[in-house]
Parts: sequence; structure tokens; C-alpha cells
Amino acid sequence: MFPEFFLQYVDFFQPLNVFRYITFRTGGAVLTALIISFLLGPFLIKNLKKFQSIGQPIRDDGPTSHLIKKKGTPTMGGLLILFAFLCSTILWSKLDNILVWIILITSTFFGLIGLYDDWLKVRRKSTKGLRGKFKLILQILIALIAVYLINKQFPIDYANTISLPFFKELVIDLGIFYLPFGILVIVGSSNAVNLTDGLDGLAIVPVMIACLSFALISYLVGNINFSNYLQISYVPGVGELAVLAGALIGAGLGFLWFNAPPAMVFMGDTGSLSLGAFLGSTALAVRHEIVLIIIGGLFVLETVSVIIQVISFKLTGKRIFKMAPLHHHFEQKGWEESTIVIRFWIIAVILALIGLSSLKLR
Repeated sequence: MFPEFFLQYVDFFQPLNVFRYITFRTGGAVLTALIISFLLGPFLIKNLKKFQSIGQPIRDDGPTSHLIKKKGTPTMGGLLILFAFLCSTILWSKLDNILVWIILITSTFFGLIGLYDDWLKVRRKSTKGLRGKFKLILQILIALIAVYLINKQFPIDYANTISLPFFKELVIDLGIFYLPFGILVIVGSSNAVNLTDGLDGLAIVPVMIACLSFALISYLVGNINFSNYLQISYVPGVGELAVLAGALIGAGLGFLWFNAPPAMVFMGDTGSLSLGAFLGSTALAVRHEIVLIIIGGLFVLETVSVIIQVISFKLTGKRIFKMAPLHHHFEQKGWEESTIVIRFWIIAVILALIGLSSLKLR
């Protein structure tokens, strides 16, 4: 919106030319989303408390400390993130870019699935929301459409292919298997972030770190000069996704203000599912799906811990971890919540640096 409006007057006032630059608009998106979050946050939290008499239902089989410390805290805080993200993106991005709309709509629809799930939990005063199979089917259908549309935007040479990090020219053509692979990336990323969202501030900071990483990747991949220098695939138009990542970083910072321990609000599935879907669909658009596994390695670890726990218990009747996901294991070992959260943030930074190093180490 802003770019189209101000650039028509650039002949009369040359400084307006800054709206052409992705870096300027990304910075504007960060600040706009942050301000919206700060302004809207208190109002939203106040009304969520009115709507939710007991706040987010707490699992009986979870850490006992949560039944005391987190009882009464409202959920659906992801609405704050989504609203700030959507408004900022519409204001600062070039809306004639189809990839912007694909990722915006995909993230929103995953958020709506999460919102309905959160609403059911609050209404029933139970941790049981949407049936797992039904939720998964909805996610797969949305991801299917998103992957198909993203793949259609690629030049013919890039369609159905993935690039491997740390290798210059190693490209794998998945053919018909690209579609299920892409669905796995989006749905897996969405649910991995959801599993990580179990402590105050635990999920949102690693998500922002991943967004910052993919803002840089988007900018480089969408710039023919940088992509040639780094010997990575140039994908026209994906540089604009840096603006979306910036908007999400700003929205995340604003949400963290209210989610910092002790949290005033939880993001719920509304936030976690949409954030994960954004990361997955963005990784597909910039053709760095494998790098997402590295940068989002913390989410992978949390997911793998749950898978290992379930398989081990079903096969042997024994649990590998004291509790899954992984952050609950350390809670049960006596670690303070703040210690777990900050150490997981550090891990997220390290993994992001490793993932970004793949851009040059080829």
C-alpha cells in the first residue's frame, strides 16, 4: 500500500524513492507491527480475560507447577501477532507480488484453525479442542494449495526441486514427490512450533530468530547480484518476503512484551500454528527447505523428543524422557523455567548462525 501510494509522487519529491528499497520497508514493517502490538495488547488481553473465565485450560498430566503458576492466564494471544502482522504487511509490502498473498493467506488460515481449536478448549473448559485427525486434514488441505501455488511461481528449471545446503550445485528433482514434501514442510513446521510453545517466551523468540534469518535469506535469494556471488539459486520476487518476516518480527517483539514471564497472555494454537506455517511456506518460497531444519533445529528437537517418547512407550512401556516435549523434561529435572527458556534461546541463535553459514560455505 505505502510503496504504490508514495512512489507515484517520487518525481515531485525524490526522498520518497526510499519506498523502493526492501530494507527500508522491512524496517518500517518491524516498527509498525511493534507499535500496533503495543497499542492493541492491553485492550485484547483485557477482553480475552472477560471472555475466558478460567483462562487457558492446563493439562492435568503436565508439570504440576503449571497448575499453580499458569492457571487463569488467557489464551488466543496469537490474535495480536496475526493482526499486527497482517496490517503491517499490507501497509509496507508490494501487493502485486503473488508470493506475498500466498504466504499471508496460508499463515492466516493456519491461525484460524488454531483459533477455532483454542475457542473449543475455552468453551469446553478442557484441553481437548479440535479432533487431531480433523485438524491435520485441514492443515494438509491448506498446505497442498499453498505448495502448488508456490511451486507454480518458480522458473521451469526450479520447479519440483530442492537445493542442499553446503553444496554448490547439488539440486535434487523430487518430481511428483515435491508436493507431499512441501506439505510436510509446512504442516511439520506449524506443529513443531506448537509443541515448543509450552513455557513463557519459549516459542516466540526462536520464531523471531528464524524470521530474521529468513528475512536475510529472502533478500539475498531475491537479489540477482548477491545470489550469483553466493552461488545460490536466484528466485525473482522472493526478496519481498523480507518485509513479511520483518512484520512478524515486530509483531513477535510486541507480543513478547506481554508474554514475558510471568505471562499476561499465551499465544495458543492461534499463534503457534500460524507462525510455523509462515516459516514453512517461506522456506519453500526461497528454496531453502533443508536450511529451515537447521535454523529451526530447536523446533525439530522438541518434535523428535515427542516422537521418541511415544515410540519408546508403545514398544517397551518405558519413557526415554521424564516428560515430553523436551522443555518439560528439564522442568522435571528441576531446572527453573527462566533457565530453560534462555538456554533454548541460545541454542536457537547458534543453530541460526549455522544455517546462515550454509549460504557462504559452499
